Amino acid sequence: MSLTRRDFARKSAITGAGVALAGSVGALATAPNALAATDIDSDEAESARGGHHGVGYGPLIADPNGVLALPAGFSYKVITYSGRTKLESGEFTPSNHDGTATFEGPRGAVLLVNNHELAGARAQWPHPVPLTEGLVYDPAAAGGCTVVEVRRGGEVAEWVGIAGTATNCAGGSTPWGTWLTCEETEDKAGKNGFTKDHGYVFEVDPEDHRANRDPKPIKAFGRYAHEAVVIDPKRGHAFLTEDASGPNGLLYRWTPPEDFRHGRGRLRTLADDAGVLQAFKCFDSGGRFVDDLSRATRTGTVYGVDWVDVPDRDAKQVSTRKQFEDGEITRARKLEGMWWGDGGAYIVSSYAREESPVQHDGQVWFYDPKRRTLTLKVLLGVNPDPAKDGAFDGPDNITVSPYGGLVIAEDGEGVQHLFGATETGSTYPIARNELNIGTEAEPEYSEFTGVTFSPDGRTLFANIQTPGIMLAITGPWKRQRR
Repeated sequence: MSLTRRDFARKSAITGAGVALAGSVGALATAPNALAATDIDSDEAESARGGHHGVGYGPLIADPNGVLALPAGFSYKVITYSGRTKLESGEFTPSNHDGTATFEGPRGAVLLVNNHELAGARAQWPHPVPLTEGLVYDPAAAGGCTVVEVRRGGEVAEWVGIAGTATNCAGGSTPWGTWLTCEETEDKAGKNGFTKDHGYVFEVDPEDHRANRDPKPIKAFGRYAHEAVVIDPKRGHAFLTEDASGPNGLLYRWTPPEDFRHGRGRLRTLADDAGVLQAFKCFDSGGRFVDDLSRATRTGTVYGVDWVDVPDRDAKQVSTRKQFEDGEITRARKLEGMWWGDGGAYIVSSYAREESPVQHDGQVWFYDPKRRTLTLKVLLGVNPDPAKDGAFDGPDNITVSPYGGLVIAEDGEGVQHLFGATETGSTYPIARNELNIGTEAEPEYSEFTGVTFSPDGRTLFANIQTPGIMLAITGPWKRQRR
């Protein structure tokens, strides 16, 4: 049922929706560029242990090995390293690590599916995803996924989950224990030597090798520059972000056919036109249409959401985002990572610049499918000096923390962090990338990607995208105060 602008305005007047609603839903509000701890707590037990008080874990300590700065008491382990570690089949670990999720493996092991965001012609990449027999979609493409097994004793094994895909970006896990890998491209057959069209979502099973044979795109989800996807476990909807510009990208919702039931391998049985693919359209508490999410300049802002059918989901002639006229849908720059939690979807808009109505350095939204509302939880103002350590900018991959709030991977300019955001207002550093891939005179630090906790919540996994390093971070995790 469509939630009309009039309905939302009426409900807003009755319930106090709009900015006032933030207090009832618990905004993850952060002042622009807020950093570290301000809420000092007198926790005697923690004091006795010599732990950090208040929000976060204290200042980051430089790494003598020049890889990862962490708070006191934390440590990291390199799990995979492109060009150094090897797959079970003997090839080097592919490069450009991106979206990642964890799954419970056999005998206490942790399984991870790791995207490799390799774009364009395969020949340009020294370490593409190997073309493993039976697991290849397009032999001309360099991207794909690897599956990593971290065993209880610390041993690591890695193998190919899918190959021959392109620009595999954030993706997302499913409630039934598989991974959806997303191609962030619109390249068709013939470009870059590709033999097939790209811009699709594929399902990868971390446990069943046979289920991954003969990869089939889930064309029902549409063909566009996919970034991330989450599945509503109650309603069965898929929500998908598009990282594109000229014009800005869209947030999509796929509604399954009435008789469809999700489960392992079921998505690949769908017809290409199965279900309904729609793009979002927002309006404020006064019933006014919102053309771009950058219009929201205060945390706690709430928009009503309606959904508009996509005319041609396979974008045979025109990109899906270009099939709409102004006023038909809402747009946003750099729609990036997503994570399902707290009964809804957390959604990142990484930044907005001159192409958008209002500039910012990052937003995190929460979509409530029951209320059909989108609430701004985190807003980062434009960082005036990205090269200086301190402020955060450019949120990308995201996960809900078992210790409260969110953990966010930074893909901004200059210094790169993993940082946390509490449920009501504070941001704090967790890690800083110290691997300089530039020069001493002009240092450069790659983005973090693939932030995700182990199933037991004890280990935070994250990647440094370039050159492609998967890290496991452990330490004195604690419940973050509001």
